[in-house]
Amino acid sequence: MCLDDRIERISEAFMSFSLRMQKSHLYSVLLCPRGAARLADQGAQIAQMYLSPYDRLIGVIGESGSGKSILIKGMFPGLELTNDDEGVNVRPLPLMNLDDTGFFTPHTYHVDIRFEMAFYQPYELAAAIMEAVSRKKRVIVEHFDLIYPHLDMNAHLMLGVGEEIIITRPSIFGPEPDYIRDIVFQSFPTRRMVHTAEDLTEFSLIDHRVFHYEHSDVRSGFLLTFHDKPDLDLKRVEREVQNLIDQDLPISYIDDTHVMIGDQRHYCTGPRLHMKSTGGVKNFHIYPEFVVDPISGEYQMIGLVNVDSDYKLSQLNKLLSTDVSATFREADN
Repeated sequence: MCLDDRIERISEAFMSFSLRMQKSHLYSVLLCPRGAARLADQGAQIAQMYLSPYDRLIGVIGESGSGKSILIKGMFPGLELTNDDEGVNVRPLPLMNLDDTGFFTPHTYHVDIRFEMAFYQPYELAAAIMEAVSRKKRVIVEHFDLIYPHLDMNAHLMLGVGEEIIITRPSIFGPEPDYIRDIVFQSFPTRRMVHTAEDLTEFSLIDHRVFHYEHSDVRSGFLLTFHDKPDLDLKRVEREVQNLIDQDLPISYIDDTHVMIGDQRHYCTGPRLHMKSTGGVKNFHIYPEFVVDPISGEYQMIGLVNVDSDYKLSQLNKLLSTDVSATFREADN
């Protein structure tokens, strides 16, 4: 057996093993971070855990501003996105010119369907995607739900980005992109509320001369972690934040690290992920006590939005698993 044959057989064996490892995966659900660095890191973890080298069609679904582009950059470091929130990066669209560069064609292509539909008909984009896949190229498709009706196949790996990140490997039984879209579109406003409330809480902490803490995520809320217990009256902080909410201050984008809240410039690594005004935050609460992490001994401050006043922390994650599971059961039926 010649060397080329051996290499081909090894490659086929690795591909078979990789597909078997992913074969039983239906879907996974992760809380979606709000900061750009955390979101990019989450993308890298998703690529490591769920992406196969032989996945050719990657579908990403989510509202504008949900962080799809940053997640993709984390999954595929070095990939040149054709466009993102900062503007247009590459023209003409490389996917529409597969033969223009001869032998030295890219292996991975990116396309934002919502953006490109201003320049091409859906059937043209679908034909280009299918042609690239048939040539064993990889195509990452943002707003995959918009182009799916024109394709002959579902995505090999599909991600939905809302308050949570849904990772699924569709089979002949689904899920269809519409089901993922319905889940993440419904939850995304809550993520905007959370981020807005988180920044307003930072305003209050600055007034109390509290500056050092770490950000994390919980269902329908945010988590601020302190190494030492701060001297804070959490009920007072909640009243101060609620006062800012009641003022219905406008929120506007300044640049990729700042927003304007009222007349105050505020540092933020997710500046597009806010409500239009502070009044859009509904049912804001701060858990009345610091929660102590039993392992690290750190003190955690929990802020919540869009939950009833009689909430229990233990119930919040159950809501997520129940809602998503019910939607997938509906898809199977």
